[in-house]
Amino acid sequence: MRISLRNAVFFIAGLFTLGVARADFPAGPITLVVPFPPGAASDAIARSLASAASPRLGQPIVVENKAGGDGVISASDVARATPDGHRILFGTNSALSASPAMKKSLPYDPVTSFAPITELGRYTFFLFVNASVEAKSVAELVAEAKQAPGKLNYATGNTTSLVSMLQFSSLTGADMTQIPYRGEPAAMIDMLSNRVQVMFANPSIGLPHMEKGQIRALATTSRQRSPLLPSVPTLAEAGVDDFRITSWAGLFAPAGTPEPVLARLRQAFTEAMQEPAVRSQLEQQGFIAQASDGASLAQLVRDQLVQYGDTIRAAGIQPE
Repeated sequence: MRISLRNAVFFIAGLFTLGVARADFPAGPITLVVPFPPGAASDAIARSLASAASPRLGQPIVVENKAGGDGVISASDVARATPDGHRILFGTNSALSASPAMKKSLPYDPVTSFAPITELGRYTFFLFVNASVEAKSVAELVAEAKQAPGKLNYATGNTTSLVSMLQFSSLTGADMTQIPYRGEPAAMIDMLSNRVQVMFANPSIGLPHMEKGQIRALATTSRQRSPLLPSVPTLAEAGVDDFRITSWAGLFAPAGTPEPVLARLRQAFTEAMQEPAVRSQLEQQGFIAQASDGASLAQLVRDQLVQYGDTIRAAGIQPE
C-alpha cells in the first residue's frame, strides 16, 4: 500500500497532537460553566463534583455561574469556546431538551455543537401540594382538578416544572391554571402563602416546608422511590403511566475536543461520583449520580429532545 508524503505528514501530525493532548491536558485551570445562580441545587451539585474531580486532574476546576435564558447563555458560551477541554458545560435538560422547542432559534445545536463527556445524573422532582389542598393522593388531586377546572393554580419556576406539569396534565386530564415564576424560590414563597397550590419542585426547596407541615408530597417523577422520602410513590405507582420527562445533567465540551481529553475528564468525574461523601452530598440535593460514556449521553440528548419537543408542541406552546 502506498501513502503520499503529504498524507503521511498529516497522519503523523495527528498522532502527535493526540499524544500531546493526552500528556499535557490539563495545562491549566478548568472552568465549569453552570447555568444556574450560586446557591441553586445545580450549583451545589456542580461544586461538589468539581471539588472531587480537581485533584484527579491536577488542576483547579473553577465553577463559573452564567445564569439566564433557561441555560442558553451558558450553553452558547461553551459552544463558542476553544475545544481543548479547559472550558466545559454543566448541561441540563433546560438548555438541551426544552429550549430547542421553546425558542425560535438558538446560537447552538444541542446535538452537534458539543462533545458529550459523561452523564452526571438525574434530578428527583416531587409533586407538592399546599397543605390546604384536600387531595392526599395523585388520584384525588386529578379528581379535584377535573371537578373544578382551573380552580387550582400550579407554579412553574423552571422548564422542568413547566414541561412536567404539561405532560402530567396531558396524561391525566387535570385542568389547573399556570402561574409562572422566575425560579423555584419565588414559586415556593407563593406556594406557602397559598397563592398557588401545586408544583413540581426539587426536594431541596420543598422538604424544609414539608417537615413543618406546610406542604405535602404526593409523588416523585423518578422511576424509583427517593431515599429522601421513601414513603412517597412514583408517578407510575400512583397510576400516571408513560410519564417520560426526565430531569438530567451531563458534562459537555465544545465540539471538536480531542477524545483523549474527553476521556481524561470522563474518568476524573466518574471517579468523583463514586466517592461516598460526594454521593451523599448529591443525594441531599435530590440528585442521583450516574456516569455514562459519551455515546450514551449523546443518545439521552436526542431522546429527550423528542420527549420535550412533543410535550411542548402538544400543549400548543409557541416558540418565542
